[in-house]
Amino acid sequence: MSEITRRQALATTAGAFVVLTSAPARATPESMQAVINEFTKGARINEGRVKLDVTLLVENGNSVPLSVSVESPMTPEDYVTRIAVFNEKNPLPQVAMFHLTPRCGRASASTRIRLNDSQNVIAIAEMKDGTFWSASREVIVTLPACVES
Repeated sequence: MSEITRRQALATTAGAFVVLTSAPARATPESMQAVINEFTKGARINEGRVKLDVTLLVENGNSVPLSVSVESPMTPEDYVTRIAVFNEKNPLPQVAMFHLTPRCGRASASTRIRLNDSQNVIAIAEMKDGTFWSASREVIVTLPACVES
């Protein structure tokens, strides 16, 4: 097995930085929907069972607290397998993905996210039986994150 030298690592990182910063990415509602379709494999998404807790008005989009919980007994027969969070205006439409098992005890997750602008945030839960449940929230951001200088 060959080792990577410091120079090779820096060159690779610099090349990736140039690629990432040369053309700013911007998600759109259409690209968000495409990623959601990939997540659900085109299955129907039901509203309900999911509670998305994120502040309606955010002063600074750099660190926005978000929590998601799903009504589920979390038994081996009936549990949440995945929870995904999506947004429509950040550089990437998929914000977070949480994988769960019945041993989690409850279907909930919390994190902090960055929001580029006022936008819809959507949480979708996949159940063991293959059904999908969702909740969404329009978030107003006064000072966006991900802003280029």
